[in-house]
Amino acid sequence: MLTLDQALDRIAAMFAPTGATETVSLDLARGRALAADVIAPVSVPPADNSAVDGWAVRFEDLPGTLRVATGRAAAGHPFGGTVAPGEALRIFTGAIIPDGADTVVMQEDAREQDGAVVLPATARVGANRRLAGEDMQAGDVVLRAGTRLGAGALGMLAALGIGRVATRARLKVAIFSNGDELTEAGANAAPGRIYDSNRPMMRAALTALGCNVEDLGILPDRRDTIDAALLHAASSADAIVSSAGMSVGEEDHVRAAIEARGALDFWSLAIKPGKPIAIGNVAGTPCFGLPGNPVAALLTLLLVVQPALQRLGGFTVTPPLRVPVTCGFDIRKKVGRREFVRVNLVRRADGAVVAMKYPRDGVGVLTSVVESDGVVELPEAIETFAAGQALPFLSWRALGLV
Repeated sequence: MLTLDQALDRIAAMFAPTGATETVSLDLARGRALAADVIAPVSVPPADNSAVDGWAVRFEDLPGTLRVATGRAAAGHPFGGTVAPGEALRIFTGAIIPDGADTVVMQEDAREQDGAVVLPATARVGANRRLAGEDMQAGDVVLRAGTRLGAGALGMLAALGIGRVATRARLKVAIFSNGDELTEAGANAAPGRIYDSNRPMMRAALTALGCNVEDLGILPDRRDTIDAALLHAASSADAIVSSAGMSVGEEDHVRAAIEARGALDFWSLAIKPGKPIAIGNVAGTPCFGLPGNPVAALLTLLLVVQPALQRLGGFTVTPPLRVPVTCGFDIRKKVGRREFVRVNLVRRADGAVVAMKYPRDGVGVLTSVVESDGVVELPEAIETFAAGQALPFLSWRALGLV
């Protein structure tokens, strides 16, 4: 069996960006991967400016009673003259520091009287002065290719005056579930049938990842229907993700259909939940087959398929954040297998954060995802874990579930 790390190494070697790029406006760029490094065309801020409302002065004149200079400096309305020795110029937040001044005294610390202003000593030269380029310097690389463009990155681009940006095109991912026993949510389920939860779950997770999802629905256990759907998906999508139908039973046609139109490699992963996942291609289009059990399907989607799609989409792939927490339970596991145990975090009276095992841990228990905070990761080499040990915790959000 493959360890999770070995599987991720294979993913890194197998998948590269599709190559498609698009230059889009900032309002269309959210969630996309940056296609090229961004070099700052200007400095931010472009000039030294005041961090507060107050008085622009020469540091050497403090403390003292200074003449009030004629004029003022406001954001967007620079002062055109020079602050002379012994003068103080009224200045407002965001205004460019005028020539001659090097320090700003807050208005709360000043006292005006008889056309003059009494100012105290200031702790340092340059107080309340924001320096040109203290945020971004012209010529610096401020965003790297592969960055996911979120609100902060889009704000940076706007601050630089960049209104359009080169991005990777959003991946189009075709999804389907397979099985005559499945019924669409909202319809009446006949005896012996169940509602399909995997496909809506996959659709939501892939949309959050930034993919455009083509939902092929529930495919019946018919080879001709599955063949047609796979060929359509291969011609129109960048990747295919399915759940169930991958075994070798008489009614499991997905595996045979993929192998007839491309290739399929079954990876038996040394993880729990999860274990089996199929990775291959249909007519050259990457294809991923998830387990049928909902929790196993979700975890393999987040742990294995998500990094593959990130690489296809041109994103920089970084491991999910693992935060050490105190284990609040005893547990044994199989050596050589990495396990992900659903937990809730509880803060003890002493302030320590303790992970408590969610009571129902079946691979079909979807309430365990909604009602838990995330998972603790039990490494392969250790068999027994005791309460009080430190374990790495991964929140559902860190794993990509939002």
